[in-house]
Amino acid sequence: MSDLTPQSETPTPTTDKITQAARETIYLCNFRVSVDGEWLCLRELNDISLTPDPEPVHEDPKDPIAIERLNLMNMAKLSIKGLIESALNLGRTLDSDYAPLQQFFVVMEHCMKHGLKTKKTFLGQNKSFWGPLELVEKLTPEAGEITASVKDLPGLKTPLGRGRAWLRLALMQKKLSDYMKTIINRKDLLSEFYEPNALMMEEEGAVIAGLLVGLNVIDANLCMKGEDLDSQVGVIDFSMYLKDGGHSSKSAEGDGQITAILDQKNYVEELNRHLSASVNNLQAKVDALEKSNTKLTEELAVANNRIITLQEDVERVKEESSYHLESRKALRSDSAADGHALGETRKQLKEETLLRLDVEKELEVQIGMKQEMELSMKMLEKDICEKQDALVELRQQVEDLRAINQQLIHKSQSTDAGSKQKSEVIGRLEDKINQMSGTIKQLETSDKHLVKQARNLNSAAGKLLQLQQ
Repeated sequence: MSDLTPQSETPTPTTDKITQAARETIYLCNFRVSVDGEWLCLRELNDISLTPDPEPVHEDPKDPIAIERLNLMNMAKLSIKGLIESALNLGRTLDSDYAPLQQFFVVMEHCMKHGLKTKKTFLGQNKSFWGPLELVEKLTPEAGEITASVKDLPGLKTPLGRGRAWLRLALMQKKLSDYMKTIINRKDLLSEFYEPNALMMEEEGAVIAGLLVGLNVIDANLCMKGEDLDSQVGVIDFSMYLKDGGHSSKSAEGDGQITAILDQKNYVEELNRHLSASVNNLQAKVDALEKSNTKLTEELAVANNRIITLQEDVERVKEESSYHLESRKALRSDSAADGHALGETRKQLKEETLLRLDVEKELEVQIGMKQEMELSMKMLEKDICEKQDALVELRQQVEDLRAINQQLIHKSQSTDAGSKQKSEVIGRLEDKINQMSGTIKQLETSDKHLVKQARNLNSAAGKLLQLQQ
């Protein structure tokens, strides 16, 4: 490693700069790694004379564990920042062969391994960060899909290989930051795997988890089939971060562009969440209408059964009337002595005739109510079909918005003309939102109308039940 930085025979410009650089350095073997803005500078220990720092120090500068944590945190900052900037300049989906992405995984692996407790097994000592990653599945159920996918991958035989595959899948899902924050917040569970002074147990781990949020702006498509993750050697390549001369003046501009992209992405995601909530509310209303439709159908079946019963009663009255008419004809042939019995028969016939007329009137009323209920059912089915069509259109618009979201992320790297196009796209999105709001209001109005019709049908069914009683 001494070949990277040749010793200089000429003195540095000022002693103050050397002292300040020495105070900000972190130790790597025989070299000091100092963070100078966005670059990494390597100096051999023999080239720098340190002066004591009069200011109070929060941590012991001779503590090797604290130095290692600071070292790893600074390397993670450089790796994440370099990966984001290079990915945005590249303007395409990253693959497994992309060098900054490979170095990012190497740095993350070193961070996860720092301070791990050694577990003794039958095959010897085991020191792997796969155990802490398995905790994510218990704390966040949605991470179970990643764990199951890692276990199903062919060719992974060691816990180290499974941990590397887990990091890659979490990055592709853009959930790496969320999962890391989840396990870092549960230090009571992490204490089973890490020493108390490990990076994951200190505030440096929380800082790295916060930095991982920036990786949500990049897209990665990593194929892990056929890749030997078990035997890879994770070595940090410091040559990618060495300062080669002039200081980069575009860091502030790059940070501003990343912030603007993140703001636009968050806005579109929030809009998508609101639209999804609206679709869910409409789906719940449709389900309620379907339940009401089922209830009305059952009531209509009960009314049909009642009508059939009334028809049977009418047939019975007709049979009794015909029987009485035949009896009347037989009585006419009898003598005058049976006149009193004939009068009673006539009186009974009149009563039966009146009863028949009442039953026929009730039957006509039931038939009319049945026709009205059938017409109402047809109108309800028509409204439900219209609402389902509206839901399909809303889902299609949500898919269009998601596609536009992806386009905005890719177009955010273009010039001022690209930003104007994004403004026009956002305008069209707002118009679509206004149209969807109008559609939702119309659906709510029609829903109120349907509820009113359902109440009328319920009142009609109640009246029908009273008439039956």
